[in-house]
Amino acid sequence: MIRKFAQLAFTALVLCAVGANAQSKLSPKWEELTAADFRDAISQSKGVCILPFGILEKHGPHLPLGTDLLNVRYASLHAAATEFAVVFPEYYFGQIFEAKHEPGTIAYSRDLQLKLLQETTDEMARNGCKKILIVNGHGGNESLIPYFAQSQMDKPHDYVVYALMGERSRPGGPAKKSTGVDYHAGENETANTMVSHPELVHIDRAKQESGADQARIKLPEDVYTGIWWYGRFPNHYSGDGSVARAELGQWNLDGWVASIVEALRAVKADDASLRLQNEFYEKAKHPLDTKQ
Repeated sequence: MIRKFAQLAFTALVLCAVGANAQSKLSPKWEELTAADFRDAISQSKGVCILPFGILEKHGPHLPLGTDLLNVRYASLHAAATEFAVVFPEYYFGQIFEAKHEPGTIAYSRDLQLKLLQETTDEMARNGCKKILIVNGHGGNESLIPYFAQSQMDKPHDYVVYALMGERSRPGGPAKKSTGVDYHAGENETANTMVSHPELVHIDRAKQESGADQARIKLPEDVYTGIWWYGRFPNHYSGDGSVARAELGQWNLDGWVASIVEALRAVKADDASLRLQNEFYEKAKHPLDTKQ
């Protein structure tokens, strides 16, 4: 009887220890944390938070509307599992005017995009995120996000915005099967989604529409017009998703996760940006005093 009681007591202690350990492991997902755990997570992350930035738009005939959002959040969360950071919930309030003709697209006004992004980072900072890494998952944001980061010089902020603008290309990996353009819902993006959310990929539909470049506008390469994308890819599909394989997607996503991890470590170690930012704000108050 004594031995049995001792065994039961030991088992109870082990279970308590396992439970305590499970509870002590903080989720990187902002929305899953309790208020007390959020405070601990901010401390553990050293005030570093990730804002994965996606969009809601058509992705050919075979991928979900939230492909960019789903993939960038997948990569960000996997990076945070290696180098802990607090990851903001789904954010899709970016630039996608070029897809307004397609069903399911949510295109917010220009002013609202910038205002909402500013208030979001302000609120993140108010909650302890003094280093905010925006990880971009959508090509249409490639001008918006750098402009937003630059606009932080307009007035003082007690935090720094960093931007990681996309997946990093690297040599090696599985060979691609397609040889033409591959910008949107093509081989690479389809392969990525086959890894991040395979249940949402309808590969049998990938041939239902053309992802070929229609080349309907004839202008020099250095002349820009906002209708260029629609002129080239009216189906909002660029490439051939039908040839995608999960092996390529795994290679792509592993590289993307590694680049986010590298960025997180650099941001955590960065003690110059905020100091120089504050120095700049002070000098900007009295430009005539700046030594020439």
